Amino acid sequence: MSSALWPTLLLLLGLSWAGLGSSSCRVQIPPHDQVARVARFIAHQCDWASMATISSHKPVEGQPFSNVFSVSDGPQGTSSGVPYMYLTHMEVSVQDLQVNPQASLSMSLAQTDYCKQQGFDPQSPLCAHIILSGSVVQVNGTEADFAKKALFSRHPEMIDWPTDHNWFFAKFNITQVWVLDYFGGVKTVSPDEYFQAAPHRKHH
Repeated sequence: MSSALWPTLLLLLGLSWAGLGSSSCRVQIPPHDQVARVARFIAHQCDWASMATISSHKPVEGQPFSNVFSVSDGPQGTSSGVPYMYLTHMEVSVQDLQVNPQASLSMSLAQTDYCKQQGFDPQSPLCAHIILSGSVVQVNGTEADFAKKALFSRHPEMIDWPTDHNWFFAKFNITQVWVLDYFGGVKTVSPDEYFQAAPHRKHH
């Protein structure tokens, strides 16, 4: 190959790699001092979360119990800020919620390509994550319609889940937002600040 072609080839390879990975490569993460925007960004980027309930099952009754759930706050590019879930009462954590609806929900950019690309360990503050405090409540009507669109667009497998499990749509009702995205300790955001923030600003 002619040496004159190498710069062009390297440029094309660089552009190809830049287009790979999650949407975090194409969307600018908000500055760490814009805490509410960072929280909204993470909530929209993440497709799953770890939810901790208070166990109602022996031998760990009354103890924290963490489990993984698929979530969506809206179709890609349409962020509501509300984490929606598709649940069944057959699930052990949902049974906990029937006794005590209080829970916490954790989401991290470690589940995207962002932290790996930046060389951040998942436990590093720079690998941004949020912890939401609140409760889980069932939704109906137009909100259930939005939850269905939000979840099925990002988790299409859900469409074919067994109908005899009596699935229902629920949302995480946020009462407090905790953000860790930089050094200096955890920061808090009120629900009002969180929902008023724009999750991201796309490159042009």
